[in-house]
Amino acid sequence: MRYLIALVLLVVPGLGLAEDWEDRLIFNEDADGPRLRVISSTDTVLFAPLIEGFVAQNPLISIEYLVSGTADINERVRATPDAFDVVVSSAMDLQLKLANDGFALPLDDVETPSWAQWHQSLFSFTTEPAAIVINRTAFEGQQLPLTRQGLIEILRERPEEFRGKVGTYDVRESGLGYLFATQDARASETYWRLMEVMGGLDVRLYCCSGEMINDLADGTLLVAYNVLGSYAAVRTEGKDTLEVILPTDFQTIMMRTALVSQATQEPDAAGAFVRYLIAEKPASQDIQSSLPPLSSEDSSADREAIGLNPALLTFLDDLKRRKFLSAWEDAVIQ
Repeated sequence: MRYLIALVLLVVPGLGLAEDWEDRLIFNEDADGPRLRVISSTDTVLFAPLIEGFVAQNPLISIEYLVSGTADINERVRATPDAFDVVVSSAMDLQLKLANDGFALPLDDVETPSWAQWHQSLFSFTTEPAAIVINRTAFEGQQLPLTRQGLIEILRERPEEFRGKVGTYDVRESGLGYLFATQDARASETYWRLMEVMGGLDVRLYCCSGEMINDLADGTLLVAYNVLGSYAAVRTEGKDTLEVILPTDFQTIMMRTALVSQATQEPDAAGAFVRYLIAEKPASQDIQSSLPPLSSEDSSADREAIGLNPALLTFLDDLKRRKFLSAWEDAVIQ
């Protein structure tokens, strides 16, 4: 049974001021037990089935679901850690730093692979690739860009057709975009050549995957790079003009993570919610998540997922971040 989702006012109790959220919903509002405040970068339409499954199994618990950008989530949690019970984000590096800096409450007896958790404080629960998404109208009778080099060649061959029609993340603002960019750059120099080509074509910069997909659908964009694959799969369903391409040269795959705030007033309920995300066992066949579950593979060299390990913190160093963003701006902001 689906629980009613109640839309509420944009006044956050306890913070003493009005705050803007991308979305703010309450699930199981009339429950008599604890209310969890979950701050997340995941669009409600994708995450709602998981919450509905959880409250179906835990009818005394209600959940206030707050959606914001990955960089904003990191700043909010650091500023007011007691304002949130559970933190969910696609920016693995920022999440790892939160956990490493003491903002996460360790959980005992969580059944998950060692490579999918950090010190029993941060837990992965999905495996999601970055993708190239195209508007098929620009590729009728043409070769599709199956690799980054293939995309570079197509953009160079038809520059006027693609000028102002290519999009990617603004990595200065998007935590997930910055994560994808730094991981791409570590994997291959092709990334920098691609950024230079896109920059020369007046690339459009975005905060998030959803906006890129919207602009692909209406023809504002013809190609978007590093779109989050889970969003692309859902948003392109039924749209014959769009196609999702997972690059065959190498894939950048992130794991969406969750942590319980060290300052939570509801540690038991918050821990139960994170354990549910990891187990991902919806209450009924009618409640299914659109988010891909965590891969069951181990962390061998064959896995292309970004590792949940200290290497993630490398590009969060202030000096390295400034140098990376400077190089990125030189390539993209021409």
